[in-house]
Amino acid sequence: MDLFEYQARDLFEAYGVPVLPGIIADTAEEAKAAAEKIGGVTVVKAQVKAGGRGKAGGVKVAKTADDAYSAAEAILGLDIKGHTVKRVMIAGGAQIKQEFYFSVLLDRANRSYLSLCSVEGGMEIEELAVERPEALARVEVDPLTGIDLEKAVAIAKAGGFPDDLVEKVAPVLVKLYDVYKGEDASLVEVNPLVLTEQGDIVALDGKVSIDENADFRHPGHAELEDATAADPLEAKAKAAGLNYVKLDGEVGIIGNGAGLVMSTLDVVAYAGEKHGGVKPANFLDIGGGASAEVMANGLDVILGDEQVKSVFVNVFGGITACDAVANGIVAALGMLGDAATKPLVVRLDGNNVDEGRRILAQANHPLVTVVATMDEAADKAAELASAAAVEK
Repeated sequence: MDLFEYQARDLFEAYGVPVLPGIIADTAEEAKAAAEKIGGVTVVKAQVKAGGRGKAGGVKVAKTADDAYSAAEAILGLDIKGHTVKRVMIAGGAQIKQEFYFSVLLDRANRSYLSLCSVEGGMEIEELAVERPEALARVEVDPLTGIDLEKAVAIAKAGGFPDDLVEKVAPVLVKLYDVYKGEDASLVEVNPLVLTEQGDIVALDGKVSIDENADFRHPGHAELEDATAADPLEAKAKAAGLNYVKLDGEVGIIGNGAGLVMSTLDVVAYAGEKHGGVKPANFLDIGGGASAEVMANGLDVILGDEQVKSVFVNVFGGITACDAVANGIVAALGMLGDAATKPLVVRLDGNNVDEGRRILAQANHPLVTVVATMDEAADKAAELASAAAVEK
């Protein structure tokens, strides 16, 4: 889960990372009040989970509270890369002498952590990484030892910081790593990390991504989630305890086990090339249990997607036998009643497969087509989706 800037700022402050005052506002009036409370020059910053806010007009300097009001009025409702600004943060102003860059992230390829650091930070960091990659230091961080002061000094030196700045910057890098480790983050980024005219190191803009798999260790993370920005189908699936991700396709997918579902996405995409280019509409893993309730919840979510034209149920019976899955499908369709209107292609294999197929044949539901193999089922689901799209 990616956090908004103001949420990252609050986390930084909690871990002792030097930040400027920041107050969120949902209206121009609240922005004016916040600017009055902070005092002096402030910066009105759009709160969206997208980069390039400054270039898009989402960051404005306000010399007075009235200026903050006007800036907030201009920014609220602004579209930034498909994100509508609904909230701004009023931040204290800073006299910036120099801008730097620092991040620590999960390096999946090397199964380690990676720190990126440069004495040259700011809005053009992406261009710097491409045009002069040598200016952006890449330093591996051992997950067992992390970033202590000695490691932070090494990172700062690799990033091109002169000795006098290394002493100032290194302790801040340690605290930023504390955020990364303490919050089970997959990314902590500061751009820019600045040196002010007063000689202070301050994190001006933070980006934090936290690993939702660690939510059981962080009950407070639930409060950080932006429910209004969540896809309604994904939110519905999450409330039902389903592992669901919406995709841009026409064939709904239900499978048991992440590996099987990923394979199903591939075979459907391949089969779809022969049927007008239809694609998978979602990832949905119902796990080891395929009870009527679980199956009904899964079908309810998928059938609620207007893009879905057919559904492919692909189950390999293991601990949960195929007859239990078949009973779950029949019962789920009964529970959904008239809400179930799209064809289902079902492929069963594995434990007790013959009994599972017998149950579906006996039910003889008009929406259900049982197909023996995974490839044939994918082809049939793609064919049905393509035909439904043409009819519409």
